[in-house]
Amino acid sequence: MLTQMLRKEFILILRDKHSLAALFIMPFLFILIMSMALKDTFNNERALLNYEIIDLDKSHESKTLQDFMLTSSFLHKQTEESKNTTHLTISIPKGFAESLLEENRKEPLLQLTAAPDVKQEMVLIFQAKLTADIMALRLMQIQEKIAPLLPANQTFPDLTDFQSKDFLQIDYKGMQNNEQPTSTQQSVPSWIVFGMFFVIIPMSTIFIGERKQNTLMRMASMNISVPALFAGKVIPYIIINQFQVLLMICAGVFVVPLLGGDALTIGHSVSGLILVSCSLSIAAIGTSVLIAILAGTVEQATTIGGLLNILFGAIGGVMVPKMYMPQSMQTFSNVSPMSWGLEGFLDIFLRGYGFADVIPESLALCGFGVCLLLVAAFIFNKRISI
Repeated sequence: MLTQMLRKEFILILRDKHSLAALFIMPFLFILIMSMALKDTFNNERALLNYEIIDLDKSHESKTLQDFMLTSSFLHKQTEESKNTTHLTISIPKGFAESLLEENRKEPLLQLTAAPDVKQEMVLIFQAKLTADIMALRLMQIQEKIAPLLPANQTFPDLTDFQSKDFLQIDYKGMQNNEQPTSTQQSVPSWIVFGMFFVIIPMSTIFIGERKQNTLMRMASMNISVPALFAGKVIPYIIINQFQVLLMICAGVFVVPLLGGDALTIGHSVSGLILVSCSLSIAAIGTSVLIAILAGTVEQATTIGGLLNILFGAIGGVMVPKMYMPQSMQTFSNVSPMSWGLEGFLDIFLRGYGFADVIPESLALCGFGVCLLLVAAFIFNKRISI
């Protein structure tokens, strides 16, 4: 009997072409679009700020300062040929070179003018870069002053070719040497989670349709238990969800690189990936079944389900990554089951964690889904008993 129920469910699902498109095509396109749109988010070579320099001193030191600024990849100096929005303007006043080593200056060495829409952390980063360059200029002047007092063979570091990579190596936890995070590793987990919760569309269409045609009542009258009825609904969608995950992963691994984006790295734990995927599927299906039972029409179910998915996604870090949220919002995001699933996928894809590390998120997702299924079964059993 269960085999026939599963066969019936798969036939009904495959007939609903629009719902299948929402389950597979929508998240597939989201992954492609967002991976390309956020391609430079983790690129340390991209320019974050556009700046211009007004040099009133015209000295060797002011020219050297400008050369120092050009060595930074996150800063872009404006030119007449490439005039974009200027975020910061540096004014180098007359007498800059002479006042570099003065202790009791009446005026600051430089004047920095920032656009009102520039983030304060960007201004602080720019200020730190300028401070380091000023210190390098001061050291150069000190070297010139003390050079005659030192042995002829004394050498100094070349401050004009100062690069942080010469003394600092950056490694990312859970990743190989010289490997760094990519936008694909952020976008693929997000839209996998979001897409899996859209099973409400085909599930509500079929469930409410069968309820209106009294199919469910006839099956219940044949002494088919509620758990068996629900198993016939749940199992097909768990399988469909796994096909969704496989398609999304293939999109990140194979399709995104063809468009010029970064390929998805799967991580080191396939078993952990399967655990999170199945647990998230149970949570998504539990939510969908409860909505399908409570809603009176397909339109109500899809509207409520769509709004709930968007709300879960907005809170849970799918729409806006948690790293960009304030701390209070990051804490609040934990109320969303999408957040639990997203963290589980990020543990595998991004952080290099294993099976044991994703057990807490997986248990939370399973518990959430099972609780909703039990509530749905209780309501359904009450209705067919009347």
